[in-house]
Amino acid sequence: MKQDFRCYFRAYSIFIIFCLSTAAAAGASIIFSSCARIQYIFEQGRGQLKLQNSAKDNEVVLKNPQISKEYKQKIGEILEYKKFFYDFFSKANSKIYSKTTILDDQHVTYLVVASKFYEIKAKDECFPFVGCFPYLGFFSKESAYKYANDLEKEEYVTTVYPVNAYSTLGFFEDTILSSFFNYDRYQLAELIFHELFHSIFFVKNKVELNENLANFFAGELVKLYFSKEQKDVEELAKHQRMEDNYDQIKSEIVKMVNILQDRYSKEKPSTKELAQKILDSYLQHDFYPQVKKLCEKFSLKNSQCYFLDKKWNNASFVSLLTYQRKFDEIAKIKSEMKLSLIDFYRYIEKNWN
Repeated sequence: MKQDFRCYFRAYSIFIIFCLSTAAAAGASIIFSSCARIQYIFEQGRGQLKLQNSAKDNEVVLKNPQISKEYKQKIGEILEYKKFFYDFFSKANSKIYSKTTILDDQHVTYLVVASKFYEIKAKDECFPFVGCFPYLGFFSKESAYKYANDLEKEEYVTTVYPVNAYSTLGFFEDTILSSFFNYDRYQLAELIFHELFHSIFFVKNKVELNENLANFFAGELVKLYFSKEQKDVEELAKHQRMEDNYDQIKSEIVKMVNILQDRYSKEKPSTKELAQKILDSYLQHDFYPQVKKLCEKFSLKNSQCYFLDKKWNNASFVSLLTYQRKFDEIAKIKSEMKLSLIDFYRYIEKNWN
């Protein structure tokens, strides 16, 4: 999937609503002493409540003549993916995605990832009750960039990503978002399977593991879902070849990031300017040439090799590591254990949770 960062803003909404709803009952001073960013909490709380309040039942949306035929078709596809997912895992069907929210913006949130200038390591954002996350999400684009700019004035480098999907881990009735409709059917299926996986499996403070597991299971479920239709076989094979190529390139990038980290460790830059010189040299002489060779190896056109168009820095490398570093390891474990996908899920549910 070209859009690599799909599932960012998940547990913050839980924390925000928890703070707002329990402040009156437990005492505002106690709650707010745990919530270090009061303004952030209220802003995101308003954004979350707006999403919940503006959602309409799917039946209402599907009957609305102002909603495009394409959007209605996407909603139908999502409901089919949802049924397939819960049937596959023998889980009770939930109310998730029973409503649709038409957004004012093309994206639902904006994600800020930060890393110190001298290392490739995420700045953790920690909250009571829900744990720590290597990013912070904002419903407001302006607020996201303001926060990023504030961090840039310190010892951090940042990156801001538009986000098309998020999960509340089953604590709320997540709605279908119009930002989902930016994807083709294979990407959409993978997105839905990814988000739904978080609703049945989530390990606190293990974001990287959670994201890589969701990526792995989503990819496998896409294969199973579309392979049941003979008409999809050829198109699915083409899609899968592209996805496999991207995964191999990302796996190589994970290895390449270690080279940059070694240079930071060896040269120990004392300022952001010195660190930027190390990064620029690495990108020019190592990273981009190697990525270009990989894309040529897989016969990817320049327009398909989106890694070359991306502005890379420590923070954007952190983002890729979060969603990719353990992917190959997970696939290897399943392969070595010779388990079916459902049996592998039962194994991790028993042993990794």
